[in-house]
Amino acid sequence: MRLRSLSALICSLATFLFVGCGDDSSTSLNQQQTSSVAQLQDLVDRVTERAEVDGAAVALQTVALQDKNPFSRRIPIPGEPFAKKSGKVEWLNTEPLTLKKLRGKFVVLDFWTYCCINCHHILPVLKKLEEKYPNEIVVIGVHSAKFDEEKNTENIRDAILRHDIRHPVVNDHDHFLWNSFGVNSWPTLTVIDPEGFFVAINRGEIDFESLDGFFKNCIPYYDKAKLLDKTPIEFELERYEEEPTQLKYPGKILADESNDLLYITDSSHNRIVISDTQGNVKEVIGSGQVGRTDGGYANASFDHPQGLALHGDTLYVADVENHMIRKVDLVSKNVTTIAGVGRQASFQESFPGVTQTKQTGPWFGAPLKTPINSPWALWVHDEILYIAMAGPHQIWSMPLDESRIGPYAGNAREDIVDGPLLPKVPYAVGASSFAQPSGLTSDGEYIYVADSEGSSIRGVPFDRTKSVMTVVGTADLPNARLFTFGDKDGKKAEVRLQHVLGVHYDAGKIYIADTYNNKVKVVDAKTGETRTIAGSGDPGTSDEGVGEFDEPSGISKIGSTLYIADTNNHLIRTFNLETSQVGTMTFDGLEPVIEPK
Repeated sequence: MRLRSLSALICSLATFLFVGCGDDSSTSLNQQQTSSVAQLQDLVDRVTERAEVDGAAVALQTVALQDKNPFSRRIPIPGEPFAKKSGKVEWLNTEPLTLKKLRGKFVVLDFWTYCCINCHHILPVLKKLEEKYPNEIVVIGVHSAKFDEEKNTENIRDAILRHDIRHPVVNDHDHFLWNSFGVNSWPTLTVIDPEGFFVAINRGEIDFESLDGFFKNCIPYYDKAKLLDKTPIEFELERYEEEPTQLKYPGKILADESNDLLYITDSSHNRIVISDTQGNVKEVIGSGQVGRTDGGYANASFDHPQGLALHGDTLYVADVENHMIRKVDLVSKNVTTIAGVGRQASFQESFPGVTQTKQTGPWFGAPLKTPINSPWALWVHDEILYIAMAGPHQIWSMPLDESRIGPYAGNAREDIVDGPLLPKVPYAVGASSFAQPSGLTSDGEYIYVADSEGSSIRGVPFDRTKSVMTVVGTADLPNARLFTFGDKDGKKAEVRLQHVLGVHYDAGKIYIADTYNNKVKVVDAKTGETRTIAGSGDPGTSDEGVGEFDEPSGISKIGSTLYIADTNNHLIRTFNLETSQVGTMTFDGLEPVIEPK
């Protein structure tokens, strides 16, 4: 679920504390006696104020209305929500917790799933909140999976380490807590006050200012009433047990056949590694520290880079969590920023230049003055850089002269829908829709897109008179397009993928990293027929037989060899198309980045 920045909305979370005082529906809240938080969802909705802005429903809700106590009307939470009857709730980053143990703290439950780009966006907001209120607020990530692969606790552990999450996380694999709190979208935040009452809910992204305003309003009362327990609390984080590896969650790989080189985004080491195909490291671009510093290789910094594109002696980098595009001059060995302003673009900025009087396109802005949103993959064609903009679910373009940047395809509605490249007005139906595009490749006529949240491969034409098509995937389904996935090869209509992230086109075939199926597959670009060529489906590192992978995310090719970024294994794997042999690369001269614990 995607919401625009709440600082610009009609109401903020803090002001919602004052909405509806004396309202008949809110008065009835005190009269209700309920035995399940789930049964209270209709009451939550009845005290909801909704703002409709640019067609986006802002479901910012509170079940508490202001009186002397900021939460004079609160919903009791029966029993112990974390103590599931089966006793199989699994915790990460902590020993098992209970609300009783957390009495005296505000508890923020972040309902998330690790595939979700909007869930990624809220993590730095929560980190900032935790840093400001370390003794008053405890954030708990409630991981409620969308995809089957995400139900696995070890995979969630990898996501925690990949995103440097430092608060407790519970694996809500069967949606017990999700259902208990009436959650219906990712991300959703719910707030429990220091006395253990459910007091607020927010569906969708939220900015720090709104969240901070909420707690500024209510913390003083609890502090004055001596209801806060400010005793510092520490958790046993997964990162304390993490062993250093040469690569750390490598996201993408780009094979340069003309120079026999590999460019690897060592994403969680915040750097780019250049190696030959034998594993001899030639260069490391980036200090390894999180940042957005331009300059020479040793001083430049990135924040979880992903996609790469090579054009002559220039390497383009999708710097995801900086919300920037960076350019590397491979001759002068210098990094510069060419697009983005260092903050995430809001929902309304999916179509730059839109005003009340100017709704129709083209929609472009100056690259260094236009905010962008989670650029994930890149491709160069005819002096134009194409960008898989995962955040607004669009494909953007920027001429290599860096004169302008803006959407090329996608109406910014998260879906798998074929049709014209762009809508006539922003967000309008009847045009193409994407769902977290995360990989790009091309045959010169179409850009092929790994459209991850819809588990589909899409085709975006360079000819603007043509429409977006689906090579394999769910576009033909009447509903549930984002929730239909699986692991099935065969003819186009039969194929099911699971959160595919990597694509590489060659000679009529699209080689894909079928990420959540832990497999490498090949798709006929014309017919959509698909078959598995490597990977048993079980996570692992074995090179024997068809091999094992663990959430591979990037793929590229030189000659008869596929190079695969095997993300959760922290490895680069190979697959020989002639011998069907899987291999594992090692790198001579590559040291891990050692982070302080």
